[in-house]
Amino acid sequence: MFEFENMLHDEFIELPFKIMFLTVVFIFGICIGSFLNVVIIRLPRHESLIKRASHCMTCGTKIRPIDLIPVFSWLFLRGRCHSCGEKISPRYPIVESLNGIMYVLTFIVLDINAKAIITCILMSLLIVVGFMDWDTHEIDMIVVGLIFVLAIPAAIFTDDVELVHRVIGALAISVPFFIIGEVSRPIIRKKFNEDFRAIELGDTILMFAAGALLGTQAVIVSALIGIIAAAVCGIILKVITKDSKFAFGPYLSIGIAAAMLWGNQIAQWYIGLLTYEPQ
Repeated sequence: MFEFENMLHDEFIELPFKIMFLTVVFIFGICIGSFLNVVIIRLPRHESLIKRASHCMTCGTKIRPIDLIPVFSWLFLRGRCHSCGEKISPRYPIVESLNGIMYVLTFIVLDINAKAIITCILMSLLIVVGFMDWDTHEIDMIVVGLIFVLAIPAAIFTDDVELVHRVIGALAISVPFFIIGEVSRPIIRKKFNEDFRAIELGDTILMFAAGALLGTQAVIVSALIGIIAAAVCGIILKVITKDSKFAFGPYLSIGIAAAMLWGNQIAQWYIGLLTYEPQ
């Protein structure tokens, strides 16, 4: 039986094959990214993802098949609708390219195996979570549920995280997040007369699902990366917008993506620093 494991990391595999494989992965990734754009826009509006053909958001004209080529059509059209000439948001090629890049990075880091395939699916789901939360300040539970479901094939086809650590990982961050949210809600209501939590339930459930997939060490790393990224970007956004409220989901998504690729290595490196004893 032909074994794909470690093919990309095998020094005896010729470079042209690796380039060809990663090129195909990128093309496949941007095609999936095109669908992610549809999900990001339509899911919050409760619109069908498949029934209505893609159309211009300004004039409503059905988009021609030639204009549906991911990334390249936007470049050829110079970012404008072919019918009305209205500008097309650069977010479309950004989402498509980001998905393709994350697929390629996943295979480069993890090689060709079951975990890489699961991780690619996760990356797409995280892109949807991040951009939807940025737009609406809400995290869709269907998407989060799919992230949780990924823990099942991960437990079956990979052996890097034991089941007990998946259970602990699901609770390690979500429980503290839930407590912070519950404690902060009455304080915020009393001080600002607004009904919201410092950490919303969507973020809590996202980390529950991510913890089941990542395991204990990696989910803690993901939370730390997300919190640091949110703190830095939150300060910048507050200076620009003068608003203290911002979506947490995009930053948690970044942390989860990084932890899926390097979480255990980062955790072991940090533990090594704490236990290092100079000679």
